[in-house]
Amino acid sequence: MAAAALRGPFSSECLENGSQLGRRRVFVQTETGCVLGIELDGSENAHTVKKKLQLSLNVPTEETLLTCGDRVLRNDLSTVRNHSPLLLTRNCLHRSSSTPCLSPLAKDLYQKDVSCPIEVIGCSSRLPVTNQLVEAIVVGMNNGIDPIPVHSGLGGAYLFRDSDGANVAIVKPTDEEPFAPNNPKGFVGKALGQPGLKGSVRVGETGFREVAAYLLDYDGFANVPLTALVKITHPIFNINDGVNGNCHQQREKISKIASFQQFILHDCDANDHGTSSFPVSSVHRIGILDIRILNTDRHAGNILVRKLDDGVGRFNQVDLVPIDHGLCLPESLEDPYFEWIHWPQASIPFSEDELQYIANLDPFHDSEMLRVELPMIREACLRVLVLCTIFLKEAASFGLCLAEVGEMMSREFLTHAEEPSKLELICIEAKSVLHDCEMMFNTTSSIDDDESQFDLECEVSNGNLSRILEDKLSIKNESANEHFPTSSSFFPVVDMNEDQWQTFLDEFQKLLHPAFANHKAGRAGLRLTRKFGTSCKF
Repeated sequence: MAAAALRGPFSSECLENGSQLGRRRVFVQTETGCVLGIELDGSENAHTVKKKLQLSLNVPTEETLLTCGDRVLRNDLSTVRNHSPLLLTRNCLHRSSSTPCLSPLAKDLYQKDVSCPIEVIGCSSRLPVTNQLVEAIVVGMNNGIDPIPVHSGLGGAYLFRDSDGANVAIVKPTDEEPFAPNNPKGFVGKALGQPGLKGSVRVGETGFREVAAYLLDYDGFANVPLTALVKITHPIFNINDGVNGNCHQQREKISKIASFQQFILHDCDANDHGTSSFPVSSVHRIGILDIRILNTDRHAGNILVRKLDDGVGRFNQVDLVPIDHGLCLPESLEDPYFEWIHWPQASIPFSEDELQYIANLDPFHDSEMLRVELPMIREACLRVLVLCTIFLKEAASFGLCLAEVGEMMSREFLTHAEEPSKLELICIEAKSVLHDCEMMFNTTSSIDDDESQFDLECEVSNGNLSRILEDKLSIKNESANEHFPTSSSFFPVVDMNEDQWQTFLDEFQKLLHPAFANHKAGRAGLRLTRKFGTSCKF
């Protein structure tokens, strides 16, 4: 699955900054949104970082854990990459297991964050245009041009402008997301790191998903606007009363971690424009991205429309710009929402260029790239990316169109019950085969009869095991509601170790083409019931 045409090498700066040597700068955020940029050296550990937070931000750090995505940083911080965002979370069950260390003097621990108003988190050398946008905004701020709050939506968002007052970027602080502690619109009640609007997307983690969507959109294939993660300081940001800690005593010093997306001039969104005039290629490209990242909230309201009428024969032609990818890459297989399933363009076959793009995708390279660029990303999100990209690649090579792929990934609601999607059923089958293989081998490993063992291995190698399980698996497909209770996730992706995961992927791929053939044969005359996306519900 080579993808040389889509990607370049990882930034050498990123790799060097991930080494165990040298000074690094990290951004530590508390559950309530307080942020401090800290310089790490070889002697730093979790204990000293917590002390710096306690002294500099005046926040309690007892019974807390320092985390970076899935990883709990017990003591040693040598593996933490430069510019990594860390989260300080409460640990009510167990005391910290950090090893005792010599207590530095308070004056050595106290740090005043003297960074610039906007600091790019991550490998900024890969995003030179981001630095230009940041410079334009800083000049505007110095000239007294304040950002403008965005009143639509459920979370806090702000339009930052240049010295001419033109919109440059839209900024969404992670602690102002729906249900986050400092949400300005009343949707509060949870700490950062807890399940959010979607159970498989945690509060405070939609921002890096926005960045992931941009990084995965190689060569601007789907037209995702430039997006980065930043630490940004401005008094306009919201702080709710009752948030613990006194880290924001002076409002001009409010610092937050936020997603930073280039503002795109547009005429309207897809809600206000007839979808029949949308270019087929634009719909296909957005759909290809949505499938790869399992977008659970693609509706017309987060597709911008730019009219291309220029008096030179491009009358009524438009360009589409997808935004708002904070609910993609969930931690388990979720029910996606693809509004384009119902658009006629989605039923047109992929073009040769689109098929070539899909064929060149490499989900394993994509996962490694995201681990480097977004070290806080959780392994479950990467497994969802791998699974959905493999599904897309195999479906496209089989000859399925965009709508057919989306249908197989979407759940249906029958008799007031939610059934697993065809994708989820394939995963359940593959996991069942894996489990039964392990059980059978574990049972026979205690048998001394070498001949019986040899016969069993021959059965498995010849593929007879799949035929043995065929009746049982077909029963699961026919009565999914009896076997799988209503749940946000019928198939967790994190309950397998690495060896099991690789074996599962092999079994998963074996089941795909028969499933595609069955779907194509039974699709005639069937249409999915139109559903409402997450944002539409509110």
